[in-house]
Amino acid sequence: MRTLLYDAERSLSRWAQELLRESPPRRSPWPGAAGRIGEKNEDAPELIAVLEIPQDDLERIPVGDDFLGVLFDRPVSPGNIGSIIRSADAFGAHGLVVTGHAADVYDTKSVRASTGSLFALPVVRVPSHREVAAWLEEHRAQGRPVVVVGTDEQGEADIFDFDLTQPTLLLIGNETTGLSSAWRELCDHVVSIPMTGSASSLNAANAATAVLYEAARQRLAAARR
Repeated sequence: MRTLLYDAERSLSRWAQELLRESPPRRSPWPGAAGRIGEKNEDAPELIAVLEIPQDDLERIPVGDDFLGVLFDRPVSPGNIGSIIRSADAFGAHGLVVTGHAADVYDTKSVRASTGSLFALPVVRVPSHREVAAWLEEHRAQGRPVVVVGTDEQGEADIFDFDLTQPTLLLIGNETTGLSSAWRELCDHVVSIPMTGSASSLNAANAATAVLYEAARQRLAAARR
């Protein structure tokens, strides 16, 4: 945290006053700034924290024997990014990788959609599949056989029939075009979500949530055996 912003002309709660005393540096910008910065003029936040963005380093994501990671390829919606971060955090994933020309992970819509999970889950941006492929090969060489699992309507197996308890990196494609050809070539397996209604596909964030839930269900069941 670089600094805390507050409105010196506003009466602050005891919580805000204590936090200001304990968390220097702090400064008061122009009156009314908190409402405009926080985009809530009618209910302006008492404090606004200015945070340093962490480095986009894949090593921030821990890879162990129980690894579960998510990769989102070229997302265009910051809301979808935030929703996937939230689901990944909720279902025990170890990190999210965002690749290619994509919406901003730190867009206000993404931050809000994550409902705080952005600050709990490592999220790393990389230019292309090459950086991720090299990262995976390094861990495989160290004895961690991470399986790359793509999601597609025409998957080779339903998610219920695929073993998601092994170290897994789940790939979620672009909302419109799906996985790129480069990512398809890197997939060890491709799975699909069984659907019985008239819809032929799910929103990217919903699809990611369904697969993450199944992975969490399988892992919990395995741990109880």
